[in-house]
Amino acid sequence: MSLLNFCGGVHLNFGKLLTEKKVIEEALNPKFVYIPLLQHIGTSAESVVNIGNEVKIGQLLGKEGDGISASVHASVSGKVKGFQVMSIPNGQRANCIIIENDFKDDIEEGIKPYPYIEKMKGTEIINAIRNSGIVGMGGATFPTHIKLSSQVEKNMDIAILNGAECEPYLTCDYRLMVEEPENVVYGLRAVMRVLDVQKGFIAIEKNKHECLKKIREIVKQYCNIEVIQLTGKYPQGAEKQLIYTCTKREVPLRGLPADVGVTVCNVGTSAQIARSLKTGLPLIDRVCTLTGSIVVEPKNLRIRIGTLYRELIEQCGGFKEEPGKIISGGPMMGSAQLSLDVPVIKGTNGILCMSKVESVVPDYSNCIRCGKCIAVCPMRLQPLYISAYSLRGNYERSKEFHALDCIECGCCSYICPARRPLLQSIQFAKKQIVASHREGLK
Repeated sequence: MSLLNFCGGVHLNFGKLLTEKKVIEEALNPKFVYIPLLQHIGTSAESVVNIGNEVKIGQLLGKEGDGISASVHASVSGKVKGFQVMSIPNGQRANCIIIENDFKDDIEEGIKPYPYIEKMKGTEIINAIRNSGIVGMGGATFPTHIKLSSQVEKNMDIAILNGAECEPYLTCDYRLMVEEPENVVYGLRAVMRVLDVQKGFIAIEKNKHECLKKIREIVKQYCNIEVIQLTGKYPQGAEKQLIYTCTKREVPLRGLPADVGVTVCNVGTSAQIARSLKTGLPLIDRVCTLTGSIVVEPKNLRIRIGTLYRELIEQCGGFKEEPGKIISGGPMMGSAQLSLDVPVIKGTNGILCMSKVESVVPDYSNCIRCGKCIAVCPMRLQPLYISAYSLRGNYERSKEFHALDCIECGCCSYICPARRPLLQSIQFAKKQIVASHREGLK
């Protein structure tokens, strides 16, 4: 089934050739891992271990905190050597548990596979996901058990797996769909069982031929799951745009997918749900794309949570030349890093290394009123006005132009011939609006 496109967006297919044919390799086990207690949206997990404790793979290190939170687990066996506040890929600073690896790979006693999902109740599957510390692995990192629990009582009728992976350079989801199609589909079936959803879609861009073939072969046996081909356009994987493309349902401004009876899950999250259910192991590693023009040997690696970026770059042969910029994620929505001494977290889907030439930010000029930013905005906003008022410090006017509805995809900045700092100024306006709102609540 081929469905229509969404409004706006830009065509960005560059960079994927570097790794799309690279099979997933197991990254080398590090001597030390630095496991942040905050790897998710919400409040930090609370440590349940002390310096000197011996830990095993899968052992609980931090129990979920109050409110929105997720537990974290040991990705290696060894000894807790200390705690250290470190920068993490999303720009925050978090308390990290330092474990010295004993390379025994001992697994925590009591970890065992769960029953087949047909033998589990929805609540049991949610508890398994919660105990596994699974979060959105496409980068959002919202705790999956909280997301599903909040949707159980709603009238959900469609579940969508997001296999678009429209961000340039990244191929980790693509390789998962090619190499672990059974897990991808099994995870979707688990989500459908939790929410009692009768229809599932797996949405994949039409240029991803190999994984389309693999996934279609798996879903032949399930009459209620369908593969949908998407137009290869960015940000095809954005939640609201994906829902509209697949169902023609429009999520209202400030609304959630559940408001239109749809749940969306990343294919990486789905595969992890399957892995945790089948093995009993919590989320202790993930697939990540290490790539860029200056990386000697770009790869897709399965990496233990807490491994430093520096060690992973070394495993890819190092740099051909001095890097100009290191980005966690992709070039459109990723976060630039100040150091390679940051640990891989649950939401790390890519490490992009760019040359100094590629990293040059051109000078911008006055807006020429071409309207291209409006044409490509997938949210149908007017970025030039939101940005202009932000740069003048008039955040209330930015708010009136719906700044808070911006999904920060970066299409406006990418297309602007004047190279205006549209995305950056809109992001700043959003922060100021939210801060002002919080101040007003005090």
